[in-house]
Amino acid sequence: MGIFSRKHKATPETAAMTDRATGPGSAATATTDLAALTGEYMLDPAHTSIGFVARHAMVTNVKGSFHEFTGTLRLDGTDPSKSSAFVEVNVASIDTGQPDRDNHLRSPDFFKVEEYPTMTFRSTRAEDLGGGLYRMTGELTILGTTKPLTLDLEFNGAAKDPFGNERVGFEGTAQILRSEWGLTWNTALDTGGVLVSDKIKLVFDISAIRQR
Repeated sequence: MGIFSRKHKATPETAAMTDRATGPGSAATATTDLAALTGEYMLDPAHTSIGFVARHAMVTNVKGSFHEFTGTLRLDGTDPSKSSAFVEVNVASIDTGQPDRDNHLRSPDFFKVEEYPTMTFRSTRAEDLGGGLYRMTGELTILGTTKPLTLDLEFNGAAKDPFGNERVGFEGTAQILRSEWGLTWNTALDTGGVLVSDKIKLVFDISAIRQR
């Protein structure tokens, strides 16, 4: 099976147990010893979201996400600057809640998924900003074009779930101009402006499981 095969879907009972165990006020205790977190982690697709927000017709926001992806984190709790990340996304898994729009985004006007089925992010630098805030700089590749990208991240804590998985959580954002990666399709509005904003906000909510 390929790395972009359908992700495991937790049963409602399993998902509920996991969410109760890791939610606010649960028995799971957040880890505060960062040195103890050093190790290799894999993204958990069932509890991770990779999304985006685009301005539509100059007046409202359209939100979307990618459902299929893989990723690894190498965390160094003693020296966060040595931490790293790699994420690969199946672009065809894009979902904005509207099938016609999603098909347009997959088409040659936008992501050209038949020619460029994946986009990737590979980190090149990590910084500890203090107070649980981090900045990760790396290279984002879309449509075969690689440009620098900086992510601002907040560490949400670490805990062991009921199934013995050691988890860490981060959330973060970044902004890009899609035209810099060749995503230039647009159409002018009669009232001025364009249909789709060039500026795109990227939104991440990450849960990663430590590999033994």
